[in-house]
Amino acid sequence: MALNERDYVNAQEGMLAQELSSVAFMKKTYQLLAASMIAAAAGAYATMQFVETISIPAVYYSIFGFELFMLFVGLRVTRNHPGLNLAALFIFTFATGVSLVPLLSYFIDNGSGAVIGNAFLATSVLFGSLSLFAIKSKKDYSSWGRPLFITFIVVILATLINIFVFHNPIAHVIITAVILILFSFFTIYDTQNIANGAYASPVDAAVSLYIDFFNMFTSLLQLLGIFGDD
Repeated sequence: MALNERDYVNAQEGMLAQELSSVAFMKKTYQLLAASMIAAAAGAYATMQFVETISIPAVYYSIFGFELFMLFVGLRVTRNHPGLNLAALFIFTFATGVSLVPLLSYFIDNGSGAVIGNAFLATSVLFGSLSLFAIKSKKDYSSWGRPLFITFIVVILATLINIFVFHNPIAHVIITAVILILFSFFTIYDTQNIANGAYASPVDAAVSLYIDFFNMFTSLLQLLGIFGDD
């Protein structure tokens, strides 16, 4: 075999190995994403009976604070420790399920439990479609990172101002819709980054996708409830 032919074959084999590695990484990421959703559902189910306690502002914001701690500290500290990072992932997602209890209980107590299933189904379809689009697209979305993050900060500030100052329901609807759109774009951005090998481990990748799915789900759930007069 000529030298140039051998180099060509080696290059092809290298590309194939890289592609197989990428596919395996994506598969593991989505397996962890599915497991994270199960952990969140377990968190909601296990604590549903304590909804009155969880709904107390001091308790609810403590749970939310714990989520932030796990997201920005727990998951970062355990990032390079296989096994511990997996535990941190499930602790974080379990906590997010607990934080959903007051919202889920509201729909269930008002006989609108079907809205929860509809929101989850709609989120799954939207999330899957956006992920597939990101994987198949030839366009590079890596430049979206900074504007998406800036928009995210603005949305957080707008949310806090509306909660503590204005208490405006119309503003809440607008902000919720913006959150849905924002994390739809985040889904495209994060999925393509995962496909391009931007994440060090499937756990890190699963965290990003879970946050996207979680925020899209809660946004759709609230919007469906609002427009369904709930």
